[in-house]
Amino acid sequence: MEKPKKAKVTKRDIIELLVVVSIFAVIYLTGSQAEVFGKVQQVFLKTGAMNASELDEMSYEKADLNFKVKDRDGKIIDASKLKGQTVFINIWATWCPPCVAEMPGINSLREHFKDDPNVHFLMISEDKYIETAVKWVDKKGFDLPVHKMATRLPDIYETGYVPSTFVISPEGEIVVKHTGLANYNTRRFKKLLKKLSDRSQKIN
Repeated sequence: MEKPKKAKVTKRDIIELLVVVSIFAVIYLTGSQAEVFGKVQQVFLKTGAMNASELDEMSYEKADLNFKVKDRDGKIIDASKLKGQTVFINIWATWCPPCVAEMPGINSLREHFKDDPNVHFLMISEDKYIETAVKWVDKKGFDLPVHKMATRLPDIYETGYVPSTFVISPEGEIVVKHTGLANYNTRRFKKLLKKLSDRSQKIN
């Protein structure tokens, strides 16, 4: 019985392998893993399978707004002053691929509500330095606020995951709680925030 011939490694095979290795080396050495894998995950967002939604009313939790954050200019923002308003909290980091993937959608969502005084976005960065997050947001051309915790984050928001997103109603309840990648820039989600904003007006 004739022995099967061994596959011959050609010069082209070696070149192709070197190209693939080089690409991954560049990704690793330039620290752009989050960017690359974030773009891949954006494809999944477009399927609509990861659209965010409101919790079932039985799953609402009491929010804790007793904390402070610092913005890009060093100004301290007291979250407790936002009681009676609608608050969108996103805990993220520039090194997190799912965060990178969902950020364009969040930016578009905020753009939709930027003139609504009843809807507030707290984009809390987990990067070591706030300057890292500010530089990344500016580079992307996003019109998003950047925050860093100035006090301890309340336990109710400690999920152990980034990104983690919460929406607090004017009544002080967490009506959206999502860990991991999600698309918030949908008609349904905008309708939810608008409904909450209208309730804020009635309370205030």
